[in-house]
Amino acid sequence: MTDHMSRLKGGLKIGADEKPKCYWCTSHADYEAYHDEEWGFPVVDDIGLFEKMVLEGFQSGLSWLTILRKRDNFRKAFKGFDFNKVARFGEKDVERLLQDIGIVRHRGKIEAAINNAQRAKGLVKEAGSLAAYVWRYESDVKARPKKLTKATLMKLTQAPESAAMSKDLKKRGWKFVGPTTMYAFMQSIGMVNDHIEGCASREAVEKARTKFKRPERLW
Repeated sequence: MTDHMSRLKGGLKIGADEKPKCYWCTSHADYEAYHDEEWGFPVVDDIGLFEKMVLEGFQSGLSWLTILRKRDNFRKAFKGFDFNKVARFGEKDVERLLQDIGIVRHRGKIEAAINNAQRAKGLVKEAGSLAAYVWRYESDVKARPKKLTKATLMKLTQAPESAAMSKDLKKRGWKFVGPTTMYAFMQSIGMVNDHIEGCASREAVEKARTKFKRPERLW
């Protein structure tokens, strides 16, 4: 017990596998698996990036656990988050989705997802890929906190880069892409490593980020 308690400093909690982890993930098995296997690991494929952006938009005002548990249903409802397919959705699809109890039935967010799919197609034509656009907003490591604790993380609701990306996307007509939403997106796809100090996943994420080949920028 004493050993465990010593490892809880800074916002750590012991997971089901007896490893120290970020304070927010240990209350549910779904959260813990997401934390261990996905959160913070770099994402570069455009479909995966679009999925993350849409789901972060749907999460606004809700818990991430709610979205996580509905993710398979979201994938079915939104054609695997293939934005080329979602961009062709019309009013009948909106009404269909509003009747789908497996997702979050919010007209504004549903219409935003369709709108953003259409905007994503244009962005790919301009930048070469969604990844090339997104990753140019990666935070400068030198500007990051030297030591990431729970107290530090609680204050990191956005960053200059998330604000800049949000501003640019809004100019391009994207919806539900505020700076806080975009920072959560950046955390989820590994543009920052926000696993707190002492978390068993922090080193694994950092190694993945070091090995990760950033997409080429066409502008």
